[in-house]
Amino acid sequence: MALLDKYQPGDFFDEMFAAEGKVRPHYATLFERFQNLEREEFEQRRTAVDAAFLRQGITFTVYSDEQGTERIFPFDLMPRIIPASEWNVIEAGLIQRMRALNLFLKDLYTDQRILKEKVIPAEDVLSAKHYRPEMVGVPVPKDIYIHICGSDMVRDREGTYFVLEDNGRCPSGVSYLLENRVAMKRAFPNLFSSVGVRPVDHYTQDLLTVLQYIAPPTDKAPTVVLLTPGIYNSAYFEHSFLARQMGIQIVEGQDLVVQDKTVYMRTTKGLEKVDTIYRRLDDDFLDPKVFRKDSILGVPGLVEAYRAGNVSLANAIGTGVADDKVVYKYVPDMIKFYLSEEPILANVPTYLCSNPKECEYVVNNLEKLVVKSANESGGYGMLVGQASTAAQRAEFKEKILETPRNFIAQPTLNLSRHPSYVDGQFEGRHVDLRPYILCGEKISIVPGGLTRVALRKGSLVVNSSQGGGSKDTWVLYGDS
Repeated sequence: MALLDKYQPGDFFDEMFAAEGKVRPHYATLFERFQNLEREEFEQRRTAVDAAFLRQGITFTVYSDEQGTERIFPFDLMPRIIPASEWNVIEAGLIQRMRALNLFLKDLYTDQRILKEKVIPAEDVLSAKHYRPEMVGVPVPKDIYIHICGSDMVRDREGTYFVLEDNGRCPSGVSYLLENRVAMKRAFPNLFSSVGVRPVDHYTQDLLTVLQYIAPPTDKAPTVVLLTPGIYNSAYFEHSFLARQMGIQIVEGQDLVVQDKTVYMRTTKGLEKVDTIYRRLDDDFLDPKVFRKDSILGVPGLVEAYRAGNVSLANAIGTGVADDKVVYKYVPDMIKFYLSEEPILANVPTYLCSNPKECEYVVNNLEKLVVKSANESGGYGMLVGQASTAAQRAEFKEKILETPRNFIAQPTLNLSRHPSYVDGQFEGRHVDLRPYILCGEKISIVPGGLTRVALRKGSLVVNSSQGGGSKDTWVLYGDS
């Protein structure tokens, strides 16, 4: 029996099948290849990929796991395919969104025109956990606040794309995207040319170009470093991977020192001036002189050097306000206000619990909604109403009523599904998509992104920390 003979698309938008037995045109070549593959050969290739991931240490950390924190990132060997016409819309929509978010952040930390004209309620923005009043009036290089963004996208039952959230602080996962592609090329070396897949391996060079572009003026090539919290951080594999691929130093806070409002890196040859820091460290921990006094991860004096224009940071301090799930609701308004355009990509409808009327609806309909903490990520601080117990709903109701500003709610979307190999057979599993956007001299997006898979049957939560895995994402040059 062929690998996909028993596959049932189910009552969802299936990425590969328009109906049972009816393959979407852009999947035709891939489907034929997999159907002609013997199960034993498929298992051998899958085992070889898993072994390669293990050897390379492609892992993530689960802090709540009592049996050991390090896990191999689950990888599904069936890729997700996006035809060119779909990708063109996604790309245009994300570029539009990135332009608006950067204009919003510049406005917020200067004139606050969007608040003064009451396009967005000031209380919803200024009460955001990651709003940094310390950044008001501080110029940032090239007026770019978000240089690297990972915007999470989903599709509903009709196949319509929605932006679920924007990750503009320290978005993670791009290393898995790049390693997934390497793994697929090893497993199916001849398939890429026959399908016509756009490459992704230029991402790290594009990232380095952005980091060099925002550096302060210098008479030599800018020195760029990646600042990591250290080996125990959940994304440390990615930090070391990206630094290695870009050919830059990976440093911890103790490796840097500030003298005369200038940042230096300690080396065996003495101090070396640093021009740009790609920081994978939240604002709170960057500088104990300005933010958390107990931080041992950051660099004392870093903010003073930044304010003086002697070092650039990617992303800029204060971008987290754009990650806030309350502020997220207003991104379509930002697009209209700053760009005088209609949004190309829609938001998921969002209820703000800070609004009494909307809060009343939320607490009375928890079983129908997905409730999220405004500042959590990774699938934490979330209630999926249809999969919750009465006790869990009661607990969330209490939390919402206690601190309504901290919660938003959205209708439960029937996320699209994709054939995924689970327990020896292909079954439909819910997926999302995280494209990675770079903003420097121009805005560019690596073709595709990280497709994350909710490997638990029926689960809508795709985060690796909650049992999710990933797929390689293929963007085609054409539509089939």
